[in-house]
Amino acid sequence: MHITANFDSGNIQVISANNADDIRLAIKKDHQSDFYQWFHFKLFAEAGEEHVMTIENASGSAYPDGWKGYQALASYDRETWFRVPTEYNGKELTIRHTPEQESVFYAYFIPYSYERHQDLIQSAQQSIDCYHELLGETLDGRELNLLVIGEPAEHKNTIWVTARQHPGESMAEWFMEGFITRLLDDEDGVARKLLDENVFYVVPNMNPDGSVRGHLRTNAVGTNLNREWAEPSLEKSPEVFYVLKRMQETGVDMFLDVHGDEDLPYNFVAGCEGIPSYDERHKELEETFKAAFLAATPEFQTQYGYELDAPGKANMTVANSAVGERFKCLSYTLEMPFKDNADLPDEDFGWSVARCQRLGEDVLTAMLAVSPKLR
Repeated sequence: MHITANFDSGNIQVISANNADDIRLAIKKDHQSDFYQWFHFKLFAEAGEEHVMTIENASGSAYPDGWKGYQALASYDRETWFRVPTEYNGKELTIRHTPEQESVFYAYFIPYSYERHQDLIQSAQQSIDCYHELLGETLDGRELNLLVIGEPAEHKNTIWVTARQHPGESMAEWFMEGFITRLLDDEDGVARKLLDENVFYVVPNMNPDGSVRGHLRTNAVGTNLNREWAEPSLEKSPEVFYVLKRMQETGVDMFLDVHGDEDLPYNFVAGCEGIPSYDERHKELEETFKAAFLAATPEFQTQYGYELDAPGKANMTVANSAVGERFKCLSYTLEMPFKDNADLPDEDFGWSVARCQRLGEDVLTAMLAVSPKLR
């Protein structure tokens, strides 16, 4: 028996692994940070024997309530990921699984590798409608990639879409894969109409360093990027610095920042009703977008989500509030579950790659509905 996390986005500490029925593990903290919750490791084991893997420090993680009702993911081929029995007793998280093959991967959510990220960028670049721009380098020296989709023109709206500020929220880049694929489909009427009226600035992965390092929430130096939008710096948050600089050059008529929520088993959006400039026009844009998204897919809902900010009480270091105020634009955070969509549960797979991708496709319908009203 052997356990390793020595690969892209790997994260686990082996405390003891002497007996299959009592494997003791811990999740490592993000570098220079107290955040942790993402895990991703590989088990070499005896096929046909039950393995009981206990994560001892689960209760100290960033969102311990997120373990309630959670089921870990497993895969033999790193393509098909399925849920395995998982229990949380308020202190430890225990995963029980009888492998059918000699080695198996386990993860908090389906990983989106840096290799696949590079493939996504290069594939999108092949389209005549897409231009690949290098915004700058991260602290670990990785590229911060921007895709400009559509031909910029004065009459067009400027729509920015970012994802994975929090690297452990890998569902956000699966969403982006679906979003980009449909937007670049020249036989899709929704995509064609959108590109007639808008130009899209898309950052599929805001935090490649944290993604490769196996972090939950921070970049290479322990910075939570989604608390840096008031005053980003090249020393702590170059990712936000470069994106905000480019936004100031292009302007922003709509902003969508894509995330995952550890606790709530729903897809929902969080607006910026608490920013100082919020008004009736802003509210109408939000309502138009939500109504169209509801009509586009039953995967989206508006009953469950975050508590609304009181007027003038928004956290202005958070991306959607900072951008919404700076550019007086429609600005949303979109959240997806780590667990499942409780409105449409899937016992075997929970919230999955295919559902992330489809939601990314469906959001274009909501964008089309709100596009004529953005200016």
